[in-house]
Amino acid sequence: MKDTIYITGHKNPDTDSICAAIAYAEFKNKTGHLDAIPVRLGDVNRETQFILNYFGVEVPKLIETVKVQVSDLHIDNVAPVSPDISLKMAWNIMKKNNSKTLPVVDENDLLMGIATISNLFSSFMDVWDNNILAKSGTTLENIVDTLSAKHVYIHDENLKLRGKIVTAAMGPESTESILEPGDIVICGDREDTQKVVVEKCASLMIITGNHIASSEIIELAKKSGCSILSTPYDSFTTSRLITQSIPISFVMARDNILSFDTDDFVEEIRDIMLETRYRSYPVIDTYGKVLGTISRYHLISQNRKKVILVDHNEKTQSVHGLEDAEVLEIIDHHRIADIQTGNPIYFRNEPVGSTSTIVASIFFENGIRPSKKVAGLLCAAIISDTLLFKSPTSTNVDKLMLKRLSEIANIDVDSFAKEMFKAGTSLSNRTVDEIFHQDFKVFTLNNLKIGISQISTMDLEGFHDMKSDMLSLMDKKAVENGFNLIVFMLTDILKGGSELFVAGKEKELVARAFNVKLTGPSVYLPDILSRKKQVIPPITAAITSLK
Repeated sequence: MKDTIYITGHKNPDTDSICAAIAYAEFKNKTGHLDAIPVRLGDVNRETQFILNYFGVEVPKLIETVKVQVSDLHIDNVAPVSPDISLKMAWNIMKKNNSKTLPVVDENDLLMGIATISNLFSSFMDVWDNNILAKSGTTLENIVDTLSAKHVYIHDENLKLRGKIVTAAMGPESTESILEPGDIVICGDREDTQKVVVEKCASLMIITGNHIASSEIIELAKKSGCSILSTPYDSFTTSRLITQSIPISFVMARDNILSFDTDDFVEEIRDIMLETRYRSYPVIDTYGKVLGTISRYHLISQNRKKVILVDHNEKTQSVHGLEDAEVLEIIDHHRIADIQTGNPIYFRNEPVGSTSTIVASIFFENGIRPSKKVAGLLCAAIISDTLLFKSPTSTNVDKLMLKRLSEIANIDVDSFAKEMFKAGTSLSNRTVDEIFHQDFKVFTLNNLKIGISQISTMDLEGFHDMKSDMLSLMDKKAVENGFNLIVFMLTDILKGGSELFVAGKEKELVARAFNVKLTGPSVYLPDILSRKKQVIPPITAAITSLK
């Protein structure tokens, strides 16, 4: 069985985050016996959607958490049973599968009850009612199966039992005195007793010891409507076994059944298990169908989800529940932050313009050629993160990788970049909230909570009427979410600069960081294009200088 590994970028994913995850998943699948799955932690932006459409690549699956869920556990794959199977069959299934619980389902495979060993045991010990077969709706088929019986004469295949169980161990006269029409009678090979049973219109006669009825008895049975079976068991064993033909539906638990969904989190069901203390619990899927059972043992042997992080190594930017997962690798080009791991891992961090540059390098270093589609995605991510090398984060390595990849993808870099930026930077028909959260990252710098959003555009005029609403949104977010400082970077791709909008109690940090005077809620900074290299470091230095 292949190990499933989730490869994910950061929250509010940008193009590099999405493309690097898809590309690295292809690399891992080509080089190992794995099922590497690229995933995303939020909606893709317009630029990324354009790129995925351009190269014909599906949007990665959205996940909200990597906390361990029931679906991650190796549950007992106990096949659910039909409600009309006999107790004997249920017991045999339990012994065969070493199971103490059987889920019972209806004709649509939906859970309708639970049969446990205690249910079966109670039926053996507590049932003294000789009308139990009639009350439980036992079928002739169940009786034949339970007693390993053979048909001698069957009056009605759909026989509805309505009488009591009688063991005719006495003489004919005594037997006659206790029989009533419709009874189920167990008897031996005495023909005089058999005759009485048939003439009293029993609904079913069971002959023990593998004996069969004479032709005379069979003829009488046809007239009276009495079915006849022959079992290899003796009278005592037959009497003991026949109640095991009761359908499981008669003894199963129906009310207040506690079951778990595959999407339930292990940390939540653990507490429920401790409170209820059942041996096992049915597991159902999103459609209500039973998949198997789970017990406390499965929680001990739980498997943590395996993840690889790309384009980030900061906990606040990563997937929810990361502390419950097993981080295998980190591929990034940002500052080293605060993610901790329990074991040594492969951590590759390089001062290049794009994580996709590193992923491309990994392909070529291992003598592996990325597919044409993935090469195209890597090209687009490098162009996006470096603003086609206008960003100060750009390096010669980025340029070298873009050249090699563009040849594989068969694209003209300049014309593709223009088309990509045009599709991705238009602000028309977009809300302030969408623009702000398109690429919003949270940082903790010397115990101060800092939020920085950035959007690159060729459409500055399209933002003019949004300024007031953007500042209101930032002020509200700073108060409600406890940010000391929030910065929104509106980066002009054509001019090569950014206007910084600020909010929060510590907005003077921006003035200190860039040695400018804030006369309003924003300031334009020429040649400032990179959040990572040109904004975070000076703000960090400004915070440190306050100490």
